[in-house]
Amino acid sequence: MNRIFSGIQPSGNLHLGNYLGAMKNWVDLQNDYECIFCMVDMHAITVWQEPAALRAQTRELAAGMIAAGIDPEKNVLFVQSQVAAHAELAWVFNCVARMGWLNRMTQFKEKAGKNRENVSAGLFAYPCLMAADILVYKATHVPVGEDQKQHLEFTRDVAQKFNIDFGREVFPLPEPLIFGAATRVMSLRDGEKKMSKSDPSDYSRINMSDDADAIALKIRKAKTDPNPLPETAEGLEGRPEAANLLGIYAALTGKSLADAVAEAAGMAFADFKAKLADAAVAMLGPINAEMARLRQDPAYVDGILKRGGEKAAALAKPVLDEVYETVGFLRP
Repeated sequence: MNRIFSGIQPSGNLHLGNYLGAMKNWVDLQNDYECIFCMVDMHAITVWQEPAALRAQTRELAAGMIAAGIDPEKNVLFVQSQVAAHAELAWVFNCVARMGWLNRMTQFKEKAGKNRENVSAGLFAYPCLMAADILVYKATHVPVGEDQKQHLEFTRDVAQKFNIDFGREVFPLPEPLIFGAATRVMSLRDGEKKMSKSDPSDYSRINMSDDADAIALKIRKAKTDPNPLPETAEGLEGRPEAANLLGIYAALTGKSLADAVAEAAGMAFADFKAKLADAAVAMLGPINAEMARLRQDPAYVDGILKRGGEKAAALAKPVLDEVYETVGFLRP
């Protein structure tokens, strides 16, 4: 069976974009692939994290993933920092990757901005750790959004250069699994900005921990335009907020965008928002309740993550041993 690796940072405020853009797809994939899902806390510390908050957010993320339907018995679900092989292989890849490759990474440029001389070396080199995350399990596929394709290309470049440098086919070249437009959920306050946990306005996103009243209120307050909803998907051109809300509705109800538009054609936004709120509450309500239950039992969550880390370490060890033998390290 093909093997998937995917990770998500435990940086707080899990929201609808995380669910529709990643977790819902992961739940669908777990029946067809061998899946390894990781809370990438080592990536999180490339920018400052309050230690106690990071621990709490890691548990919260694990609870959200389990509540969303990721089965920790069927899949490997673990915390990145609990498997040392990630960091060990990342160092080898630091010595394989070229500075020019890292300098071209657009996400580093966006995150560093004008302050690039003062950001951490980890933020600059984190694509090497991301490559190690994937390749230490010899993953064959990686679910990615359009904005993450460059990182997977970097991973493929590292794998290919390692194989060529040492004359051995140690690593596969992982393929992307790219999902449709509905996976890109935009802000409720600005249809041209991605929904983000870092947005200062809580009304810009629907958190997975929001109750029914909070979800309905945020959708009622979502930014719209003055026109009724269009009759065809082509009518969404130039209407980012309408496109975002209809895309969310389509994803929540399992409809195509065209069917969602046809269902809402000509409706006033107030009426459509009521339908959207009902769909969001129906989808997120059970997840919210299960997250609340898991939040009350941190020892249970920690036990799942410990077992997942042990499974991940067992998968990673022979790969790291092969790499170390290939590189020429003297092994005990």
